[in-house]
Amino acid sequence: MIDKRTVSQIVEEWLQGKEYFLVDINVSPDDKILVEIDHSEGVWIEDCVELSRFIESKLNREEEDYELEVGSAGIGQPFKVLQQYYIHLGCDVEVLAKNGIKYTGVLKEADEEKFAITIQKKVKEEGAKRPQIVDEDIYFTYDQIKYTKYLISFK
Repeated sequence: MIDKRTVSQIVEEWLQGKEYFLVDINVSPDDKILVEIDHSEGVWIEDCVELSRFIESKLNREEEDYELEVGSAGIGQPFKVLQQYYIHLGCDVEVLAKNGIKYTGVLKEADEEKFAITIQKKVKEEGAKRPQIVDEDIYFTYDQIKYTKYLISFK
């Protein structure tokens, strides 16, 4: 079986000096290798091909046969690494908390321990005839959520 650490080292070597970052590597027991990369401006197919060829040049098919797939972290898929939070600051996101509540808002900030989104909610102030829409920041630690994902908008 191909070792995930070996593939990770090969990918990290390719990533040096590039603005891409590694999102995930998965190696199944039958040697299907899936490598996901991302970039703040999106992932180009040419770069996936280049990384795929680079990995193939470092692995020996005569020692172990494998299937290799290199691609981008899917748009609309849950974030897997902190850098995905950073590149989506200011974007609309969906957060599903472990308590089952789903939030939609703008990703305001993120660091190693927590992140915040700004949601809009209606609040009826005392004496007001109609509710007003106000912004509210909600903070989460990463262990309080099931997922965060980029919200695709066609506005």
